[in-house]
Amino acid sequence: MAKKNPSTRKQIAKAEPVTQHNASRTKLQKISQRTNVFLSRRPHRSFRRTRRRDYVRSLQLPGYIVFTLYVVTTLRHRWRTMLTLTTVFAIATGLLVGIASQDIYQMLTQTLQETSTNIFTDGWGEIGKAGLLFVTIASGNIGSDMTEAQQIYGILLFLMIWLSTVWLLRAQLAGKAPRFRDALYNAGSPIVPTLFVAITFVLQLVPAALAIIAYNAALSTNFLTNGVVAMAFFLVLLVLCLLSLYWVTSTFIALVVVTLPGMYPWQALRTAGDMVIGRRVRILFRLLWLALIVAVIWALVMLPVILLTSWLQATFVWSVHIPIIPLALLVLGTASSVFIASYVYLLYRKIVDDDASPA
Repeated sequence: MAKKNPSTRKQIAKAEPVTQHNASRTKLQKISQRTNVFLSRRPHRSFRRTRRRDYVRSLQLPGYIVFTLYVVTTLRHRWRTMLTLTTVFAIATGLLVGIASQDIYQMLTQTLQETSTNIFTDGWGEIGKAGLLFVTIASGNIGSDMTEAQQIYGILLFLMIWLSTVWLLRAQLAGKAPRFRDALYNAGSPIVPTLFVAITFVLQLVPAALAIIAYNAALSTNFLTNGVVAMAFFLVLLVLCLLSLYWVTSTFIALVVVTLPGMYPWQALRTAGDMVIGRRVRILFRLLWLALIVAVIWALVMLPVILLTSWLQATFVWSVHIPIIPLALLVLGTASSVFIASYVYLLYRKIVDDDASPA
């Protein structure tokens, strides 16, 4: 085997450091290029004032009530498919995750009747009892303890409800006539990237969770007796909650963006962040309006159901063992998930239609 010329070995030795240096320089150039592109998409700078003319960005949306009616109308035109989706996933949730505890509900009802005989009387008293039971139910105090497997099933089922609803609406608004079977078979393909975005969503709620934990700890230790300390404490809690709201506003949109074919989680988060720049507060108000609408729907549905259940149990003793309230919670929870997914997806479509440049 022929030996290499000493001069050739010297040239190779000199070329190797140059190649490594060029590789490092190429990486730095790529990082710098990505940074410049990011800054061009996000013109705002931390701790630097942005003038109004530089951050105003168009977003043509109908009014709050008009847009809500648009969502309801869209679902009503496809009520058979959406009803099938709600029914199938409600049954799956009941079988795999379970329903609320009927025994706990009965115990709460008996306790309320024994302790409120002098407070709630006549017809308004029954409405007051139903209101207290509704608040207790809404706070999750009648839920049964779920195992780890049931919790995993619950998360996966919620993601499938979200993905199936978005898939159906996307196909139907594109002029197609899909069936629920098509959504069930095809909508689950982006479940892994959607799960990563959902994990990001949960992590973004950590500041708000810390604020709630700190508030409960302060109440139990009489930490808020000093007015100045209490004011500073609540200011910190407010900042933590606003930080979580600031983050999750774009993540809600990312949960829709990530359902696009070939979309990666971090790419979806980046795209959603670009979409809400200059519009974040208006989009946040829309999401808060969604939360208010869901709360009103729950109150309008559950209060009559609670009153009807109380009348049935007082008239027919055997009806005590029928889990009317747990079944109503199961169906209403599934229907609320479908409505929330539909609202966010249609809001996303409105944002996409307004293709204004970042502000």
